[in-house]
Amino acid sequence: MTTEQAPGSTSGSTDAWTGGVEAGVRAWVGDPPAPPPPRDVEADGPDADPESVARTILLDQLTGRARSRKELSDKLAAKGVPAELATRLLDRFEEVGLVDDIAFARTWVSQRQSAAGGGKGLARRALAQELRRKGVSDQTTREVLDELDPADEDAAARELVRRKLRTLSRVDDQTATRRLVGMLARKGYPSGLAFSVVREELAAAGREEPEEPHSV
Repeated sequence: MTTEQAPGSTSGSTDAWTGGVEAGVRAWVGDPPAPPPPRDVEADGPDADPESVARTILLDQLTGRARSRKELSDKLAAKGVPAELATRLLDRFEEVGLVDDIAFARTWVSQRQSAAGGGKGLARRALAQELRRKGVSDQTTREVLDELDPADEDAAARELVRRKLRTLSRVDDQTATRRLVGMLARKGYPSGLAFSVVREELAAAGREEPEEPHSV
């Protein structure tokens, strides 16, 4: 008994289709496969404009907090924005005041110098290091840090010592002094100021005043 072959098929051939019903019927009767549906150009929309994309990236980055020009430039580069386009847009954003390294540095210093409200109580040296890592120029950094009141730095150091001292009630005075001075040093305070503040705050707390080490 022979098997009836489909029209247009040859002897010994395998099935001409393995897909869905419509494709199978077309293959069985010898019709060509159905063409793909036409592209919906209106639904797809035009290709994204590189400048518009770059602008959106910048505006997104500036939402919530200021950023230095270097931070924004690095972000554009990471997104594949051509350097020439990035420079032109950053220049334009500077012209309209959306990118301003001096304003950024002032805000950063204000937030990081305070020892209250979540600030780190950083001294000038530590602030300069952070601004450098943010890509702020040395000239801008000096200009902003020169605006600081030394009294604010002293007040921040004292607030840090008082806060830390409350956790050192069971530690002897020598150990407490070492830890307090070390904490201030890590935050950029010079040793002279650190020992002066620690000595006065320990005395105010009724604890022994440490002796400032002699210079070698």
